Amino acid sequence: MDDNAPLASEISTRRSKRARVQTRGGDDEPSKGNSNNREDQERSSDASDGSPNPEEREGSPDDFEEIRPKTKRNRAAETTFDVPSNAEERLIDVIKGDGKHISQAVKRWVEQYEKNPKPAMVELLMMLFEACGAKYYIKEEFLDETDVDDVVVALVSLARKGEVEDYQSSKKKEFKNFKENLVSFWDNLVVECQNGPLFDKDLFDKCMDYIIALSCTPPRVYRQVASLMGLQLVTSFISVAKRLATQRDTTQRQLNAERKKRADGPRLESLNNRLLETHQQKDVMDEMMRKIFTGLFVHRYRDIDPNIRMSCIESLGVWILSYPTLFLQDLYLKYLGWTLNDKSAGVRKAAVLALQNLYEVEDNVPTLSLFTERFSNRMIELADDADVSVAVCAIGLVKQLLRHQLIPDDDLGPLYDLLIDDPPEIRRAIGELVYDHLIAQKFNSSQSGSKGNGSEVHLGRMLQILREFSTDPILSIYVIDDVWEYMKAMKDWKCIISMLLDENPLIELTDEDATNLTRLLFASIRKAVGERIVPASDNRKQYHNKAQKETFENNRRDITIAMMKNYPLLLRKFMADKTKIPSLVEIILYMNLELYSLKRQEQNFRTTLQLIKDAFFKHGEKDSLRSCVKAIKFCSTESRGELQDFSRNKLKELEDELIDKLKSAIKEVINGEDEYSLLVNLKRLYELQLSRPVSIEDLYEDCITILHSFRNLDDEVVSFLLLNMYLDVAWSLHSIISSETVSEGSLSSLLSKRDTLLEELEYFLNAPSEVMEGGKSGNQLACRVCTILADVWGLFRKTIFLSTKLERLGYFPDAPILQKFWRLCEQQLKISDDTEDEDANKEYIEETNRDAVMIAAAKLIASDTVPKDYLAPDIISHFVMYGAGISEIVKSLITVLKKKDDISGIFLEALKRAYCRHLELSKGDDESLKSESFLECKNLATRLAGTFVGAARNKHRPEILRIVKEGIEYAFQDAPKHLSFLEASVLHFASRLSVPDIRDILQDVQKRTENVNTDEDPSGWRPYNTFHDSLQEKCAKNEGIQDEKEGPTARRRGRPRKRRNIEGKRLFDEHSSSEEDDAISDPEDAQGEGDKDDDEEDNAPLIHSLKSSSKLRSLRVSRE
Repeated sequence: MDDNAPLASEISTRRSKRARVQTRGGDDEPSKGNSNNREDQERSSDASDGSPNPEEREGSPDDFEEIRPKTKRNRAAETTFDVPSNAEERLIDVIKGDGKHISQAVKRWVEQYEKNPKPAMVELLMMLFEACGAKYYIKEEFLDETDVDDVVVALVSLARKGEVEDYQSSKKKEFKNFKENLVSFWDNLVVECQNGPLFDKDLFDKCMDYIIALSCTPPRVYRQVASLMGLQLVTSFISVAKRLATQRDTTQRQLNAERKKRADGPRLESLNNRLLETHQQKDVMDEMMRKIFTGLFVHRYRDIDPNIRMSCIESLGVWILSYPTLFLQDLYLKYLGWTLNDKSAGVRKAAVLALQNLYEVEDNVPTLSLFTERFSNRMIELADDADVSVAVCAIGLVKQLLRHQLIPDDDLGPLYDLLIDDPPEIRRAIGELVYDHLIAQKFNSSQSGSKGNGSEVHLGRMLQILREFSTDPILSIYVIDDVWEYMKAMKDWKCIISMLLDENPLIELTDEDATNLTRLLFASIRKAVGERIVPASDNRKQYHNKAQKETFENNRRDITIAMMKNYPLLLRKFMADKTKIPSLVEIILYMNLELYSLKRQEQNFRTTLQLIKDAFFKHGEKDSLRSCVKAIKFCSTESRGELQDFSRNKLKELEDELIDKLKSAIKEVINGEDEYSLLVNLKRLYELQLSRPVSIEDLYEDCITILHSFRNLDDEVVSFLLLNMYLDVAWSLHSIISSETVSEGSLSSLLSKRDTLLEELEYFLNAPSEVMEGGKSGNQLACRVCTILADVWGLFRKTIFLSTKLERLGYFPDAPILQKFWRLCEQQLKISDDTEDEDANKEYIEETNRDAVMIAAAKLIASDTVPKDYLAPDIISHFVMYGAGISEIVKSLITVLKKKDDISGIFLEALKRAYCRHLELSKGDDESLKSESFLECKNLATRLAGTFVGAARNKHRPEILRIVKEGIEYAFQDAPKHLSFLEASVLHFASRLSVPDIRDILQDVQKRTENVNTDEDPSGWRPYNTFHDSLQEKCAKNEGIQDEKEGPTARRRGRPRKRRNIEGKRLFDEHSSSEEDDAISDPEDAQGEGDKDDDEEDNAPLIHSLKSSSKLRSLRVSRE
């Protein structure tokens, strides 16, 4: 893709003029030698066919002081002449106005030009200059002799003095239509002149000379307005050239027809002359377009101002689309390809949108083949652009490439990974691509006439995609969410139900497919009634307008009607399948239960509810049980009349049957039989108690008996016994607090149950070795003990019941119990990440991991359930030891504590406890453990000191001072034994103090060593020396900064001043700004813009940590 060389005549003319201006000399004018070097650079740049270097970014020179334009000026610059007054409105005033009179003004001006060209030309040039913001007048008699570069130098001088106004960027109301009016003026002018002055080789040549020259000047406002006018001229020229091309073709057809009739004659001669004239005029238009392209576009498309670059690319896209005979060639297309790497998202987006429009036209595709081969990889990469809007547009562009079969399926692997990306806009765009390409197969011509049930075919292809995620339900939901909006088959409830029931199947479903289809049905139903199936990144509540709510209600009605008769069939068929039953059972939550009565389907409702109850007792897994409880509770509250009575009776039956099963299971355990029945029924009771109170008075004593008598019970059984006892206590307390009158009997019963539960929990605190014997399950029991204890203490904390009638209910754990509680918590914190990862797929893992334990302990402090003096320092001392999850919990606790009270004592004690752990480890021979624990002390101090940032340093200065002074006191106890505490902990706080405070601290530590011989134990005193030297260095550094501030070159606030003396600056140096170097990067740089820091990985959404989506790369859907 080689650039055409600029027209020789134009280049020679412009260079001779530049040379004349540059030889005149002056402080603000460039030297001739510099000009020659610059022209050489321009030629080499324009002739190359490679992507432009970042160093070639164009814009205003570094040291050109672009003073802010003055808002009002009542007089012209000293270099201007008095402008002759006109009875009629000036052109610039027409453009500044509302734009209604532009057409009349242009016609008037053209008439004047045809009568007397020079005054009209002067008026047009004055308008051109003033549109750029400068008032400059050329005398009519000197018009022909005036040199373009002389005028431009004078205009730049005005800009340097600040004597320009920026109309196009002005916020004033009167200029809000300025850009549109200016564009409209030039368009009207070209149209009005197309039958005359447009081809006189004077009017528009002169205008283009000034526009091109102004577009290459340092003042940004000149470049902006000149680029706007120049780009519009090309757009307007295209409309004239297209008319001429049509006229030429018509004349050619007439000429061919006439030649068949006669060999010669006046008619033939007339047609020949007209054809020649039309052809010449079209050539003139093409030359004028090339002139602006080579003189303006090739420089401004890499301007430092991204808005100018964006305007250039947008205009080029319009030119290629509207006038392909000239512009649809690699010579021009390459600029769109290069700017796909621009650092500005707006420019990249403009290039992508321009290409989208080009690929929309079928006739353009063959010509774009070489361009596609060169830049298709970059187009695919942009689908993962750092800017969401660019990425979405790029995905649309990839769809165009697929439609024309210009890229192979193998190149789409990285795009499918975006199905589980963060921004929903990108996921939706990829979802549309997946639907069009893989499901609907719109881009495969052989499938255009596929027969059979469209919904069933589409669902079959969707199931092929979901097979990749059968083991990851969350990822499956993401994919369903992405495609749902575009895939009507997902809303074809009858088709999905028919496929699940195997009614005349077009596709034979495997068990895996049936599981995915039930997930799809459940997710699709939730989407159809307005629920989110993928959590929003901002967690904002959804708001729906009236029309949306009506749509959701209609969908709910359609779902209910489709499910009424088939729901019992589905539940019966998949009753024993634990993977399908949770999704199927929960569907009833999104149905309109009133329709059962209206449609006289009460029997189907009763059958459905009975089947849900059967499923509750059929399964023992958390998901199934939780779904069944939700469904039955929903029916008992949302149904009406007889159906509601039936639902409540069914719920009561379920409770009674569950209690009977539990009693039977307890007897079996007492008789030495298997514990499984007890465990599964305890799980059922737990899930039921989570949502509603269940009377288990008769069972409570049995639970205690089993715990006392059978200490070798499975840890999971013990966990659920304790959980159910705790929930019973919690519901009993809730009942008492909610009641207006409280009986002594209910109060005594509650206290008895609470104390009994606490005794059982404290047993496990006293026997941690026995608790831990069970390995992994033992870990889970220990976690349960910690969390239940914390919850019980929180429910009955004394501050709640103080000075009330229920004061007897207040409870406060004594110190030994609290210490045992924390020791058990610490044991759970030390469980390795590998062990937790192995347990990740277990039920209730989110309730029995170390995060849950730390939250339980932190809640005790935050709610003032226990004194913070003991537990808070220990918790905070683990700030940096166990990963991001624990760190976030501790950080939240610190935030709460800071709002309540002085936290310095807690911080210092936390630092001491971390340091004591280090000293214990230092007694061993393992150097790696020793260095690791010391690093943890330093990291803890860094994180805690980091909470005092910005204004908080001054606000919390007394607290920081207290930590530093008491820390020094601790470090010098039995010196030099604890001196490493200075380096590990105190230094990080001391360095955040002001210089006077640091000097006081230095004096204090120096006094402590006055009569001490530190040379006796150099290694022991090394931390002291490190501490002392670090603070002295900080003092010296701050004093140096203070000296600079007090010096004559004190820094002032706000933007830095720009240099005023610009010696030898080349006004037309188009590669002059050092800022330009970064404005457009290489493709690698542009891609690098989207890279994230490693630190951000901790904040990545949960979806990213669940599973790699690499298998998406191998997505293939059968096209048979």
